[in-house]
This record gives sequence, structure tokens and C-alpha cells, in this order.
Amino acid sequence: MDTLQAILLGIVQGITEFLPVSSSGHLQIAKELLGVQLEENLTFDVALHAATVLSTIVVLWSEIRRLLKGLFSRHFNDEQAYILKIIVSMIPIGIVGFLLKDQINALLDAPYILVVVGAMLLLTAALLAFAYYAKPRQKETISYRDAFIIGLAQACAAMPGLSRSGSTIATGLLLGNKKAAVAQFSFLMVLAPILGETLLEAVKGDLTAGVEVVPLIAGFAASFITGCLACKFMLEIVKRGRLIWFAVYCALAGIVSIASYLF
Repeated sequence: MDTLQAILLGIVQGITEFLPVSSSGHLQIAKELLGVQLEENLTFDVALHAATVLSTIVVLWSEIRRLLKGLFSRHFNDEQAYILKIIVSMIPIGIVGFLLKDQINALLDAPYILVVVGAMLLLTAALLAFAYYAKPRQKETISYRDAFIIGLAQACAAMPGLSRSGSTIATGLLLGNKKAAVAQFSFLMVLAPILGETLLEAVKGDLTAGVEVVPLIAGFAASFITGCLACKFMLEIVKRGRLIWFAVYCALAGIVSIASYLF
């Protein structure tokens, strides 16, 4: 993989991480189109995800700073409750990562990966459409139960092609949570799992396995810059409730992905 390919993949990751269209699915499609073959797919993907995590921190820094400030209060407060809900939401993805990481990594290298991605994109489209047309009673705050269920959606989204943000936002909306609250929670709940995965890769010494340092840095930078723009854009889109167009896009992308493998 050369530097230009890494930059293009970083742009794809940065844009699609926050849009409900599956960053992992689009990353696999982009790799196929660019003819990129990586010895360690997951290593490069984790680096790009780490870049979008950094962009999340930059865009939502005021909220993160408020949560951190409230965390060290002697009395249990709303900020501590919110952080606890985020921790609860991370339990399912932690279990999936611990038990199924090798299987998921192997799936990324499977010859039929585009079929899997296509099927999961179609499922993402269905979730977004259902969430758009459903009108559950609105809640004021995200409950601990909702946080865990949203976490289950995030764990399911470990499947390539099933959008993490799409699954978690759609699930939160179906549970009756407000659009702005769900979008923010969805973006914050992924911070610790991705940072933890990156740290594990670094400790094992595998952070640059299968890819040269310069392309890795170039991809990281491209993913970070586009991620900042996409995060701000998506927060506004969710508030306005225009997810149906992403459902249409995911359906078309899923059909194209499956057709490209079959024909």
C-alpha cells in the first residue's frame, strides 16, 4: 500500500465513521477497488479508527471536559451517571472483542467479504428506515437499560458492513431517546473501546505490522481531518431527522457490493 492509497482510505474512514453507512464496510469496498492487500487488515483499520476517535474528542471537547470535571465530584451527579452509562454500554463490545476478535479479523480477509458487507449494509438500511418511521414516546434521558441495549447494537456492529453509528443511533431512537442525546452518546461511547484496542496493539508491538510507517501516518492524518468535519455534519443531520436518505444509500451500496462479488 502506498501513501496515496493510505490517504484515500483515511478519507473514506473519516467520512463514514460518523455517517450511518458503515465505515468498516466502506473501508473493505475501498480496499477492493484500490487493490490494497494488507498483511494485517485489523492493524491499519484500528489506526484509522483511532484517528476518528481523536476527531471525536476535538469536536465534543466541551462536553468531555464537563464530564471529566463532574467525575471528580464527591457527590454522585449527572456527569458521573452519564459516564457510568457509557461504561455499561461498553460491556457487550468488550465481550465480543475478547471472544471473537480473531474470527472477525479472519472474516475481513475472506474472499466473500463483499457479500457479507453488502448484507450488513442492507440490514443497516432497514434499521435506519425503521427508526425514521417509528414514533416512540420521547424520553428525557438515556437510562441504564437503554445504554446497555445501545451497547448490544454496537457489539453487533463489529460485523463489517453493519454501521456502528447507524446501529446505535437507530437503536437509541427506537427506544424513545431524543435525537441530539442519542447522537452524542453514540459518538462518546466508542472512545474507550477504540483507544483500548489501539493501546493493546501498541503494547503487543503490532501497531505498524503489515504497513509502512509513512502510509500509516498519512492515513491517520486524513482520517482525523475528515473525521472532524463528518462528526460536526452528522450531529446536525441527526438533529434534523434526515436519516432516511442514508437508509437509501446503504441499500444501494449493499446491492452494489453483493452484485460486484456475484458478477
